[in-house]
Amino acid sequence: MPTPVLMPQMGESIAEGTIVRWIKKVGDAVDRDEPLFEISTDKVDAEIPAPAAGVLTEIKVKEGETVAVNSVVATIGTSSDVSSGQEPEAPPAPPPVAPPRDAVVPADVLDQPHEKAATPQRKTNGRSATASKSVEDDSRKQRSSPLVRRIARDNDVDISQIHGSGLGGRVTKNDILEYIDTGTRDSGSGMPADRSSGESRTPNPESRVEIKPLSVIRKKIADHMVMSRRTSAHVHSVFHVNFSNVERIRHQKKAEFEQSGVKLTYMAFIAKAAVSALRKFPIVNASLDGHNVVYKKDINLGIAVALESGLIVPVIKHADEKNLLGLSRAIADIANRARSKQLKPEEVHDGTFTITNPGQFGSQFGMPIINQPQVAILGIGTIEKRPIVIDDAIAIRTMAYLTLGYDHRLVDGATGDQFMAEIKDQLEHFDAERL
Repeated sequence: MPTPVLMPQMGESIAEGTIVRWIKKVGDAVDRDEPLFEISTDKVDAEIPAPAAGVLTEIKVKEGETVAVNSVVATIGTSSDVSSGQEPEAPPAPPPVAPPRDAVVPADVLDQPHEKAATPQRKTNGRSATASKSVEDDSRKQRSSPLVRRIARDNDVDISQIHGSGLGGRVTKNDILEYIDTGTRDSGSGMPADRSSGESRTPNPESRVEIKPLSVIRKKIADHMVMSRRTSAHVHSVFHVNFSNVERIRHQKKAEFEQSGVKLTYMAFIAKAAVSALRKFPIVNASLDGHNVVYKKDINLGIAVALESGLIVPVIKHADEKNLLGLSRAIADIANRARSKQLKPEEVHDGTFTITNPGQFGSQFGMPIINQPQVAILGIGTIEKRPIVIDDAIAIRTMAYLTLGYDHRLVDGATGDQFMAEIKDQLEHFDAERL
């Protein structure tokens, strides 16, 4: 019996994914769990394994197309099931106003029928116009993803007031973010009023420039970061932390950990300290749902991993149940598999707190953007020896700046600073017996 291949959900609040590349073509034999295609979302760029062994008999979604999660993108069967044509089925006929050639089709539009042509209405007791208007408004509210509706709810925006640029007038994430930013839109094209002349500007032929389109993952990261800045009231606190004690323990335990097959890194110590602080300050491990606070009972640490194509955040589930060795193994494992695009769908969602480490490239500190729908993110600056003052004398110590970015809608400055003071204390007085 043929097995449908579905677009997986690769992150919390992710409603769609883009097919970047088909690794197999129609007629190819595939083994279960063998890489079948590559997708991109605003959280991960990953290779998706085949759900069953057999022959790839049909590809329904072309490279570059975006579809809703759980949409059927291909079929695996037997060689006798291979269709004569290898091209995906033709998409439904476009609505009267077609989107630009390079536009990304909103995900859940592909699963919805196009609107039927208007038919003459019979007037019944003079109420037909009002009833039609109500149906139209309800329809417009429905033509949006759960993420769009959440953004609308968080910002007290009526989606029915937004003229969507998606197919059939669907309100996309870009539409609502632009509406929040400007408050007005061009009703004819669905584009913001202030974008009439910037994006399609042609450079001077004599200019020494090269123009390349953003990659799929870069576009989605851009959208996600802009949405986060507009959703959360970002505040940052920076602490200078003495890592000399951690450095001493690393040298003492280095060989022991290497015998277990893993390197003992600073990140494992920082993750352990963050877990302890999150236990004491559960509000930092929470999220906002409208005017409700959602307290997360699990501590799931997201560890940002830099790739050539962008940044992804795999998650260590139940990090509070791991010792230092367990955290070291988990961090190394998810980082390696993220770089080789071998992450599983469940490994990029349900994160409750994120750690990012720009310091590995030499940055002293940064102001990281919160990974929605979380309310805080910890940034690690470069760890190096510096002169500091101790008891009125200058001493050389291993130091680093740690930055907490947090959502001031939920986390006050006092709480954010107390949380960071706890992390600082955990690191500067780390007990080697707790390994």
